[in-house]
Amino acid sequence: MESKEFEKAREQLKKQKYGLVGKHSGVQICQWTRRSLGEGKVCWKEKFYGIKSHRCAQVSVSLFNCENKCIHCWRNTDYTIPNIVSNPENPEEIIEGLIEERRKLLIGCGGNEKVDKKKLKEALEPTLFTFSLIGEATLYPYLGEIIKLCRTRGAVTFLVTNGLNPEAIEKLEKENALPTQMTLTVNTSNEELYKIWHRPYKKNAWQKLNKTLELFIKLKGKVRRAIRLNLVKAMEGDKEIDKLSNMEDRHVKEYAELIRKAQPDFIHVDGFKSIGFARNRLSWKKMPFHPEVKAFALKLEEELKADGYRIMGEDERSFVVLLSNVKSKNDLKIKEI
Repeated sequence: MESKEFEKAREQLKKQKYGLVGKHSGVQICQWTRRSLGEGKVCWKEKFYGIKSHRCAQVSVSLFNCENKCIHCWRNTDYTIPNIVSNPENPEEIIEGLIEERRKLLIGCGGNEKVDKKKLKEALEPTLFTFSLIGEATLYPYLGEIIKLCRTRGAVTFLVTNGLNPEAIEKLEKENALPTQMTLTVNTSNEELYKIWHRPYKKNAWQKLNKTLELFIKLKGKVRRAIRLNLVKAMEGDKEIDKLSNMEDRHVKEYAELIRKAQPDFIHVDGFKSIGFARNRLSWKKMPFHPEVKAFALKLEEELKADGYRIMGEDERSFVVLLSNVKSKNDLKIKEI
């Protein structure tokens, strides 16, 4: 990326209230962190998994690096670097910087009389680092060291990945640096749709994703494993993208085959949100609301019933349904909703 483009991209993130650390890392305060502090309302991860929304740090160690330019992505994909982070910065400095920038972003909440001051004090010391903000975290070569540093702070880690770097995941395993939970995003059920949806730089992206699916089953018992489906519905219109959807009955069967490859502990069935730069690519009319997401999840549950999957929770505000493999042994507590 040219220096002028790089600075423009950074300024854009600052306007979006990102706290930037060095050249390739950043943190942003999630809406659910703010709502937890001011309203006592929590995100679906707290409802399903028991983590604390106000102590969750949503971070990136690869702000501009990703091998895909997904049409549903909320970020500006014009500033996408499809390679491993060049000149990667020191893990210790990144972690310290992320925590400090997060504190700066939170400190203004103290002037709001509605904010729970006890919670705010707790929030300044995160107990969960979620590598899901923007960019592909596995493109940062010292990700394992970052995860280990989080452990030394008594924090858990959630990693969301596009699955195009199975070698990086294997490296985490060898380094004894697997996160607490790994979520693999699988937005399309076949290769043809994948190329349209993700616009990958890698020619063998679909094959890489499938290799990660096969790797997932080998990680059983070593890391809590989830697969996330981000649903987009079709709408009336003359454009090809208007008809684009991954919610047809044929997709249910195709998804089931992919899920059987990986045998994850959990499946997140999630509805696309028309926010950020995604609004420039997909109309809000392509957002499936919770009843539509739930209907798809029920079909998927029926398809995977023999494999042990059952709907265990849902959050109507976030258009998300959770399926769990009741045959899988894991230490993650799922709260009844």
